[in-house]
Amino acid sequence: MIKVDLITGFLGSGKTTFLKKYARYFMDQGQRVGILENDYGAINVDMLLLNELRGENCELEMVAGGCDADCHRRRFKTKLISMGMSGYDRVIIEPSGIFDVDEFFDSLRDDPLDRWYEIGNVIAIVDARLDENLSSDSDFYLASQIANAGIIVLSRSQLTDQAHIDATKAHLKRAAEAAQLKKDMDSIILDKDWNDFTKEDFDKMSSSGYSLSSYVKKMGTDDSEYKTVYFLELPMNKETIGAKIKELMANEKYGKVLRVKGFFNQDDTWYQVNATRAELDIDTLPVGQQVFIVIGENLNEPEIKKFMASE
Repeated sequence: MIKVDLITGFLGSGKTTFLKKYARYFMDQGQRVGILENDYGAINVDMLLLNELRGENCELEMVAGGCDADCHRRRFKTKLISMGMSGYDRVIIEPSGIFDVDEFFDSLRDDPLDRWYEIGNVIAIVDARLDENLSSDSDFYLASQIANAGIIVLSRSQLTDQAHIDATKAHLKRAAEAAQLKKDMDSIILDKDWNDFTKEDFDKMSSSGYSLSSYVKKMGTDDSEYKTVYFLELPMNKETIGAKIKELMANEKYGKVLRVKGFFNQDDTWYQVNATRAELDIDTLPVGQQVFIVIGENLNEPEIKKFMASE
């Protein structure tokens, strides 16, 4: 049977960065890996960030959203069926940051997936500098992700101090308590700098498994206030884009912007934009696609589009 792992994590937690390291661990052992990018949005920019993995031992697949939840679940299952016939040793799934983990378990219990796949690990990625002011919807998604995790891996721990790490752990416990989730999180949290990961660390993560801890499921998540605003061919430049993103996140008239990501080309150079409320990165990359995505709660799409189109 094919081992299948799920890499969960809230918006901007660092799932894609972790996935690249995690997939390399299996590829270095000669395993053939299939990566499935499973996003509710109609455009998946993270696929471009994973292109460096593509090769003889790694293939990339995606399920795009842009439809209702039932349609998305059917697409997810159909894609897993096709991947089940591709000869992979391991399939790694990276979903949206507002993914309902029950979809993963429900799909893999269905025929014929239950005959082809064996659930390996559920790994939850959490930013060590977790925003203290998340909504109840956001805290629910945190709780649902850590409920099934065999291990919780903190990202960017090297960029903060122990007080902030402790505050993040306390936040996770509050989110769990609100969802009536009883789980010993202290024993499964790894807060090590990712640059210092050893083979033993990856051995631990790749055998961490998962749990089926119960919690009170929040009703109506398909109709939650999360929204994505997309731009194609939006003129951008590295001198002004940072200030615009900061304004989007600071001004409440645009809604609560939680994540911004995308690519733009300037002077024949491709740039990647990756921003959360705590961090803004603009880096070069070999190839890109002229796309810009704003993700958040109660977004005011007309105001965002008007602002981003202005000089």
